[in-house]
Amino acid sequence: MEIPGYIGIGILVVIVLVVIVRNIYVVQQSKAYVIERLGAFHCVWSVGLHLKVPFIERVVKKVSLKEQVADFDPQPVITKDNVTMQIDTVIYFQITDPKLYTYGVEYPMNAIENLTATTLRNIIGDMELDQSLTSRDTINAKMRTILDEATDPWGIKVNRVELKNILPPKEIQNAMEKQMKAERERRQSILQAEGQKASQILVAEGEKQSTILRADAAKQARIMAAEGEAEAIRQVQTALADSIKLMNAANPNDQVIKIKALEAMQKVADGKATKIIIPSEIQGLAGLAASAKALLEKDVPAEEEKTEPQK
Repeated sequence: MEIPGYIGIGILVVIVLVVIVRNIYVVQQSKAYVIERLGAFHCVWSVGLHLKVPFIERVVKKVSLKEQVADFDPQPVITKDNVTMQIDTVIYFQITDPKLYTYGVEYPMNAIENLTATTLRNIIGDMELDQSLTSRDTINAKMRTILDEATDPWGIKVNRVELKNILPPKEIQNAMEKQMKAERERRQSILQAEGQKASQILVAEGEKQSTILRADAAKQARIMAAEGEAEAIRQVQTALADSIKLMNAANPNDQVIKIKALEAMQKVADGKATKIIIPSEIQGLAGLAASAKALLEKDVPAEEEKTEPQK
């Protein structure tokens, strides 16, 4: 009879151990467990080892404290100028209060999606198409502020909101593509015109520099020619001055000076002048030369007469 009693105790011990083991929980990093006791909220377990009271406490929800991403389907929105667009949004959020997240709203993600669509329609409804396409940062900031304030009672913090895609109607897309193409062509034309302008400026600048250099070269050539001519004149004058000095040093008589004057007059007579003014001194010298020549001519026949009888 004692053996069945031990068996029963053993079974009971095993059951107790199994129950204890099954009620031991290890909460991982970045997670939190919401615990209820007898149907009412009791506490939130953080990281570590925890023991749940069997049949009295239960784990209501295991909550991740990491930042999460929710990508919602495109929502139809109407702009202020009555253009319907499809916009899909991406929300980055984080659960900051597991208790409020568990008891604040029934379906948190559905609530956030509906709130996002409503907020987006309100913001886009106050903007025209062009403004909505160029104001993504403004729309993102407004949505983040509104959603963060609205989800605070749910224990959720919205860190960032991004408009993933903005899809206007097909005809508007075609018009925008044509406009973008025209804008690209316009910019390309402007760049080409600026390039041609810069090229022409460079060519003109090169021609200007070339003209300046040619003018400088011609100027330098004229200066060098003038300097050469001046140097030649200076050398001629120096040679003439030296000859005069030598002549003065030799102390020539009047006859030598007159002969030099005749030589000079001979050079003058070789020119193309039609009239020559001869100084009186030279005229006298010329007369003297003519007389000497006549006397020589008379002496020559007399000598010839004296020599002929001897033949």
